[in-house]
Amino acid sequence: MKNTVEREKAEIGLFVTLAEPTQPMITEAASAGFYESPKGQFPKIQILTIQDLLSGKSKPQYFDMSGGSLNFKKAKTEEKRADQNKLEGF
Repeated sequence: MKNTVEREKAEIGLFVTLAEPTQPMITEAASAGFYESPKGQFPKIQILTIQDLLSGKSKPQYFDMSGGSLNFKKAKTEEKRADQNKLEGF
């Protein structure tokens, strides 16, 4: 788990499993530390069972970037509209 996150240079890794995680799995995930986001800390490696995901008991923890305010530059607003010429024959 931890090696894959490091190799892929991922900020967070989710390990989804059918069975409950073993103690060595939990220890390895905890040793990865935390991802520091503008809105707080999140475990760098998270182990989730399919049963917990489907029942709603657990869900991935991450910084929601869907607003895009931290990722994308805003486009400049067009100040003046260009003149459009008519096509001949129409």
